[in-house]
Parts: sequence; structure tokens; C-alpha cells
Amino acid sequence: MTAHTRRSRIAILGTGGTIAGTRTGTDGDAYRPASLGIDEIIAAVPELDHIADITSEQVLQIDSANIEDHEMLALARRTSQLLAADDIDAVVITHGTDALEETAYLLHLGLKTTKPVVFVGSMRPADALSADGPRNLVHAVTVAASAQAIGMGVLAVMNDEVHTARDVTKAHSINVATLRSPHGPLGHIVNGAPVFYRAPARSHTYLTPFDIDTLDQLPKVDIVFAHANMTTAVIDALVSTGTEAIIHAGMGNGSVAARMIPTLTAARTAGVHIVRCSRIPNGSIIRNAAVPDDTHDWLVADDQNPQKARLLTALALTRTQQTRELQDIFWTY
Repeated sequence: MTAHTRRSRIAILGTGGTIAGTRTGTDGDAYRPASLGIDEIIAAVPELDHIADITSEQVLQIDSANIEDHEMLALARRTSQLLAADDIDAVVITHGTDALEETAYLLHLGLKTTKPVVFVGSMRPADALSADGPRNLVHAVTVAASAQAIGMGVLAVMNDEVHTARDVTKAHSINVATLRSPHGPLGHIVNGAPVFYRAPARSHTYLTPFDIDTLDQLPKVDIVFAHANMTTAVIDALVSTGTEAIIHAGMGNGSVAARMIPTLTAARTAGVHIVRCSRIPNGSIIRNAAVPDDTHDWLVADDQNPQKARLLTALALTRTQQTRELQDIFWTY
């Protein structure tokens, strides 16, 4: 075969999750995530043989609710190694949906490649009635094998939709249509093929200053969720543990309760960066609107949700400690 006609060579990396889960009984919805290995998952989907030349590797075997930064970084480094090889054209990663958006976003920001990377999961275990995992996996491999996916950054494919890792989030606790993006998907799977309607507007992968290959750990960044009757105790506790930044998931446009401001101000004086975002799932945070950010030397997270703001802050802190430069990173990525 010529270089123009040969089949794509795709590595599928398994990390566990519901797509690798099996039911614990014949009735009800209880199941054990991360029960099956990636080779078992692939063997149950013979349609993959018609799409690409597949290799597989089990990198993790966990419920994604248990994933930690060091495991995300290990997966990222292994993905980077595979993508650097001439005999791999793309990588597909099976992942639990609970933290899929976080791992995918980390790779979207830090991989130095134009090759397709596609995350895929499921909402039903592998042996459930109408399991969605096999269809999702076929579509993920189809997208990864598509020339249209080259240079698009890290993607997430489920329920016949293609999302960018920057925007995608889990929006429903049980529905198979759980993955949503506030600005809509990039495309869809139509008649078995990917159809793209837009491309990511923000810089990613090879266009960012972040390099996963150089990172052994991420700076400690924590999230605080605002609510009525909130106290300052959690802020004090996080500062005492050595956090480098606090993501304040405020109400509305990132509002901060008056009683919280002195404690957050003290934290900033102590060297902890404060990043305002919102517990609301849609919309951007306007700088110096709900709070005088310039006065407090705080940051705003643009349209990023708290969990993604945590990762972008952590990567940003590997580059700079300057507030203005950190804010520019949120405007850029």
C-alpha cells in the first residue's frame, strides 16, 4: 500500500471506567467499573478490525473518580511517547466519564503533537442491556483514523458527537447523552463517518508553552465551592496545607461573599493565587465586575469550569507566578 492508501495505525489505551465495567447482578444498575481489560473490550468489538490497525495497552485500571494528578501525568507521558513513534498515527483512550474531561483537558493543553487523540467512555457497563461502549469505541476509532481530526487537539467522542477537550463536560449523571459543550460539539458521526462543523478557536497541544514530557508533578491547586452560609474554615485549611492557588467557584458571575473576602485577601498576601470562576455551568467571568480583581490581585477563569480552571492554573504556575501573565493564559487557552 502507498502512504496515501494504508490503514491508520491506532493505539488504544485502557484506563478502566464504566466502559470496562461489568454488572454485579441481574437486576438494577449496580456494576463494578474497571473490571475488564482493554484487550477484552476490543475483542468484543470486531468492527474495529475494519477501521484501522489496532494495538492496545492497559495504562491504568481504575474508576476515574479515583484518578489523581500523577496518574493523569503518567497517562499523558505514555500517550506522548506513542505519538512520537512513526508507526502510530493516533491514540484512543478509554476512560471513565467522571473525570474524562479533566484528563482530556490536561492532554489537550500539554501534548506536543498534531496527531489525533480521542477520549471515549460509556454510561453503561459492557454487559448491560443496550451497552453504549462498543458503539462509542467504534466511533472514537473512526474519528482518530480521520484526516479531519489532525491538528484538532484532544477530542472526546460519545453518543454520536465529537467534542473538543477544552469545552466538554459531564452534564448528566446517568444519561448516555452526558457529554456536553457550552458552545456545542465540533461535529457528529453521520452514517458511520465523522462530519466536522467547526474547529477549536483557542490554542492547544503543539501551540501551547506547556509540555507534559517535562512534568513529574503539578503544583497543588484546590477548589472551593461557594454556597449560602459558607465559612472561611476551608480557605484557612487549604492555605495551611501549602496550596499554591485556590479556585473559588462562586455564585453567578463568580461572586464572592463579603465575609469571605478578608480571608481570601490574606491568602493572596501569603502568596496563594485566587482564581474566580462560577458554579454556574455556562458563561464567562467578567474581570472587575462582581469583584474588584485588580485591587485584590486575583484572577478570573474566563468560561472555564472549576475542574478545568484547576488544571489550567496548575500548568500556568509551571510557567510564571505573575498575575498579569497568568490572566493572559486564561484569555489564551
